Amino acid sequence: MSDFGLDLREAEEFIESEGTVGDVVLGVLDGTTEPEHWVRNVEYGNVLVLAVEGDLNERASGFAREVKDMGGELTHFRGFLIVSPPNVGIDTERLD
Repeated sequence: MSDFGLDLREAEEFIESEGTVGDVVLGVLDGTTEPEHWVRNVEYGNVLVLAVEGDLNERASGFAREVKDMGGELTHFRGFLIVSPPNVGIDTERLD
């Protein structure tokens, strides 16, 4: 067999340095979770997919400005609020 020089340690370091770490976190935006919880998840690099129960503006008011100020994005789509961390865009081009 040929040796093709795959070094998984270097690959993992590259992935982490490029900012591609993080999870997709599913949740319910119903007012029972503290806004700081959602902000902390975005700071860690997680993408949030939150089912909105109630008034979106009221439910997201505790964290939306802070997420936007740190460079994150928020998009409402079919009853869900999608929240991404900085440097992770939400592509809505196909929704037009």
